[in-house]
Amino acid sequence: MPHKSRDEQREERITMEIIVDAYNAEEQAMGWYYYLERTLQFPFAAKCVAHKVLSPLEPGDEVEVVGMAPVEECDHDMLVTILWNAYELDVPLSELQGVDVNEKTQQAIEDWHYWVDQGYEL
Repeated sequence: MPHKSRDEQREERITMEIIVDAYNAEEQAMGWYYYLERTLQFPFAAKCVAHKVLSPLEPGDEVEVVGMAPVEECDHDMLVTILWNAYELDVPLSELQGVDVNEKTQQAIEDWHYWVDQGYEL
C-alpha cells in the first residue's frame, strides 16, 4: 500500500528517464543503479532517517556516503557505500537523507525514497 500520495511528475521522470525500456525487475534495478551512480554527487553527508534490519545505523546517525555499492549487490535494493568506524559499509539508500547536498543529489535520493514509499519493488 502506498505511503505517500502519487506524484505524477516524479512518476513520469521515473518511467521515462530511470526505468525506460525496462521489462523486468533486473532491468529496473540496472536503470535505478546507473541513474543514481551518475546523478548522486559523491561524497556527500547523510543522516539516517529510518533503521533497516541489515544496517547498524540508527536514526540520527550521520555518515559520509562515498559511492554506490557494487552493482551486483543492488539487484533488490539500492545500496550506497558509507564510511563507518574507519571501514566502508554498504547500506540501503532508503534509510538515508542527504545533508546540505546539491539539487540533483537531493532529487535522486527523493526519487528512490518515493519508489520505496510507493511499495514498488525490484
